[in-house]
Amino acid sequence: MFNKQFGQGDFSSFWELSQRFSDLGTTQITKLKDGLALGCAFNHAILDGTSTWHFMGSWAEACNGALSVSAPPFLDRTKARNTRVKLNLPMPSEHSKGDAASPPGPPLREKVFKFPESAIDKIKSKVNDSNPGPKPFSTFQALSSHVWRSVTRARGLKPEDITVFCVFADCRKRVEPPMPESYFGNLIQAVFTGTAAGLLGAHPPEFGAGMIQQAIGAHDAKAINARNAEWEASPKIFQWKDAGVNCVAVGSSPRFQVYDVDFGFGKPEIVRSGSNNRFDGMVYLYQGKSGGRSIDVEISLDAGAMENLEKDEEFLMEEVVA
Repeated sequence: MFNKQFGQGDFSSFWELSQRFSDLGTTQITKLKDGLALGCAFNHAILDGTSTWHFMGSWAEACNGALSVSAPPFLDRTKARNTRVKLNLPMPSEHSKGDAASPPGPPLREKVFKFPESAIDKIKSKVNDSNPGPKPFSTFQALSSHVWRSVTRARGLKPEDITVFCVFADCRKRVEPPMPESYFGNLIQAVFTGTAAGLLGAHPPEFGAGMIQQAIGAHDAKAINARNAEWEASPKIFQWKDAGVNCVAVGSSPRFQVYDVDFGFGKPEIVRSGSNNRFDGMVYLYQGKSGGRSIDVEISLDAGAMENLEKDEEFLMEEVVA
């Protein structure tokens, strides 16, 4: 068993140690009765999801006796942004340093919804059959719209309440010059769009998909450079509350071949995110264990909203395994 999760069990002291010393990477292996659980924590300042799974794949190759990795990392960061700026970052709060208990937030629940190929195909076909634009919606855009609309319903928002969608976009092919897939580092930026909850729910799914498509498409090299310059002029530490009001934020990607990572004792049985990146509305998309175009959707929500989502027949489509 391979598990990228700290949340199953009491690892509180381990995680506190990781935060206190800001390790670049920490690994914990737990021997189970019938397998192993591998927990990994990486400093997000040095790598993103693409680089994380690049590293995991290379590590697995080395464990299987490879003398060199099949995809060497591209390490020249000056090609992506060659600036020398002195950053005066704000000091972390006492809460973030672990010197005091953070005030408790609303109780959250997390759950994985398994979307089989048939459900993914239906969602994608539905938005594209009514797509008014010339560019078809991708699987990501179609599924994200489905989740965004469903979570907004589950939250019971007022029609005038604003809801924000956020995706952490890979910028390797967006910067000038484009970076190779093997670029090793953190080359993502948060991309936002938003609307009133009533508009999102009253319009068909292609409305939300269109907003997501437009926001992602507009995030080109010019937009990336402008965001970088803005941040360098007034740097701040990103906090989850910065993701937006009534937010649905999507991370990870079903493109990551997480179930191909084999250290020599078999492919993983399950892959999940850890407990550190949790807030109300955080969503992770993973390659489905059943293969093909299936996708596992891991959602963290307020307990009441999660209960509503679990009963939402439009969301579950009689095919999604909860």
